[in-house]
Amino acid sequence: MNNSSIPLSPFSCTYSSHVPEILFKLNCSIAVTTYQAGKLVFLSAKDEESIIQLPRTFDKPMGIAVDSVKDKLALACKEEVMVFANSKDLAEYYPTAPQKYDALYMPRVTYHTGPLDIHDLYFGEGNQLYAVNTLFSCVMKVDDDYNFTPYWKPNFIDKLVSEDRCHLNGMAMLNGKPKYATAFNTGNSFQSWRENVTTTGVIIDIETNELIVEGLGMPHSPRIYNGELYCLLSATGELIKVNVTEKSYEVVLKIPGFVRGMDLHKDYLFVGLSKLRKNSSTFAKLNFADSANEAGIVIVHLPTASIAGKITYQTSLDEIYDIHILADKKRPNILNTLSQDYKKGLMTPEATFWAKPE
Repeated sequence: MNNSSIPLSPFSCTYSSHVPEILFKLNCSIAVTTYQAGKLVFLSAKDEESIIQLPRTFDKPMGIAVDSVKDKLALACKEEVMVFANSKDLAEYYPTAPQKYDALYMPRVTYHTGPLDIHDLYFGEGNQLYAVNTLFSCVMKVDDDYNFTPYWKPNFIDKLVSEDRCHLNGMAMLNGKPKYATAFNTGNSFQSWRENVTTTGVIIDIETNELIVEGLGMPHSPRIYNGELYCLLSATGELIKVNVTEKSYEVVLKIPGFVRGMDLHKDYLFVGLSKLRKNSSTFAKLNFADSANEAGIVIVHLPTASIAGKITYQTSLDEIYDIHILADKKRPNILNTLSQDYKKGLMTPEATFWAKPE
């Protein structure tokens, strides 16, 4: 039989030979959000030669936050922020697959934020959740008092209104507080960023309101690694390192395609790659729109600025928003609230319990 006639299964992907070995030796898994497919996907090394995936359904998942100290994960969805707690014990005795997983994230808290178009999400000092509220052009605190509590807005935004004025999207944390933010422009009117989206991006110092760098092509995913500020330029397919003092930047690596979402683990930087929508008026303006036809993950060895591996999706996943590395988790699982499984697992400070089948 001709294998080309066999339809590919959902979330089919190919990967370079080094990818499973890298994940296996790093003892970690990759968490990826795709709002386009409505999934949070965990990718793990099955062994040093193959990887395995676990996709879970959520409503337009975007930013991922990981608290490694309390072993929690938070997920920004279309109208809510969900917080999950890991239980190794529940994972070990998971009824449908005992001793298969080394982590199991259980839903614990849901904040009903409403449709704020939340992008980046982080745990900060005191377990406070901070999020980029793109619709209202501000950084917010996630709490149980309001739909959102404003924390900061750029000084060029004169008031908080639901107009996505500058497409504020990314946030870098420093010492448990938001430090830098990315936006597509400095406009102060309804979706003003759309007019010249490929040339007007900025990085802003949240503490001083200074514009650190201007004229960027759709900046996303600002991150502080080893004391240095990095960022992805989606419109040019570039990983950049920013000199905050001199207000300049250098291109670390050119990655052909639409780059968005990244996380560093040890020496390896995991970068999301999205396939551009052909019918998008925004994406159509990019000069590499026709060639940006792959979605997946590029693994960069940061000390040498070289590509160490790549995962390419063939089905289901076209657009990635966020990527986070789950350290010391070789095979994690997560339960959503769409099925009944999550109700059967109980956690207390001293013990865990799985309800018996009825």
